[in-house]
Amino acid sequence: MTDESTPADTTPKRPRGGGGRRRKPRPKHRKVLVGTAWAAASVVVIGGAGLGYAYFKLNGNIKGVDINAALGTDRPLDVDNGSQDILVLGSDSRSGDNAKYGKDEGAARSDTAMIVHVYKGHKKASIVSIPRDTLISRPECKSVDGKTTDPGGQRQMFNTAYEVGGPACAVKTVEQMSGIRMDHYLEVDFTGFKKLIDTLGGVELTTKKPIKDEKSHLDLDAGKHTLDGEQALGLVRTRHGVGDGSDLGRIQLQQAFIKALLNQVKDVGVFSNPKKLFDLADDATSAITTDSDLNDVKSLASFANGLKGIGAGDMKMVTLPVEYDPADRNRVLPLEKAGREVWDALKADKPIPKSATDKSAGDKGGVGSVVSSD
Repeated sequence: MTDESTPADTTPKRPRGGGGRRRKPRPKHRKVLVGTAWAAASVVVIGGAGLGYAYFKLNGNIKGVDINAALGTDRPLDVDNGSQDILVLGSDSRSGDNAKYGKDEGAARSDTAMIVHVYKGHKKASIVSIPRDTLISRPECKSVDGKTTDPGGQRQMFNTAYEVGGPACAVKTVEQMSGIRMDHYLEVDFTGFKKLIDTLGGVELTTKKPIKDEKSHLDLDAGKHTLDGEQALGLVRTRHGVGDGSDLGRIQLQQAFIKALLNQVKDVGVFSNPKKLFDLADDATSAITTDSDLNDVKSLASFANGLKGIGAGDMKMVTLPVEYDPADRNRVLPLEKAGREVWDALKADKPIPKSATDKSAGDKGGVGSVVSSD
């Protein structure tokens, strides 16, 4: 959770380039791979191809942002314990093909935010979802074009960090909240996510209750479904169709969808269907924006290869410990002590203790109360 009183660690940091700790390239003896990258509050399949047209096509799809250059040395210490920490955002820009999902107000915001902690050995992971409506102390950030500076301030909604300063401000905000340096950044937009699910052939999921939300174009009866891209996008975006209409209910759906997708991906059989593999890789690389250490096929493939052994049962998924803001029930406030338990556990590469989320409004009811991936 976000400890708003905790400043960013200003201890001198050792410099790190693209080949810094935890990013050692892994030898590959095949020209294809499937890994996982979490985004839009979901897990996205990343495919990589080897040589020729496929390589250059996919390489040209990937968009990168140089987070290291934007933030400089004013970051938490890069602790070399073999783990990885990844900030994953789903952008809610309404420009271009995303315009059908709402009015374009001139800036995108982080509709979904997750910190993915991959433990040493890359066999297990913890995912911490941050409600977009969380009121935090946002640090000073430069605008995306670098021409202006926003001073930040108290009681700022978490998702405004991306709106104000793009990926670099989002990363800076998370690092100030957690005291943990983010090794990587991944972002997926609405349209790319939807196309990817359609290419995958949909995702099987059971709803225990009807979920209807006109704003997210979702209308599901209780029962088993194979969600197409439009329905999957509606599910991970809906906030009015479940619970109290806040972001907390939506996060539960996002976490359930991740598990359903992971359970299905391992049985897709893409290795026996080269065209499907390439189509998935094409969709995935077109949909994502990464930090500059991952913005080529070779680096992205190596990164994904290190995550492919982590299945749905190997993940601990929680919501940042929060409570409703007494002044505005549409906002939530971090539970400082519980949040510090979460961040301290991840920093030490240890499991998140159950006590950290026992009193959080974010995990009331549990993921299984709405949907099931079985």
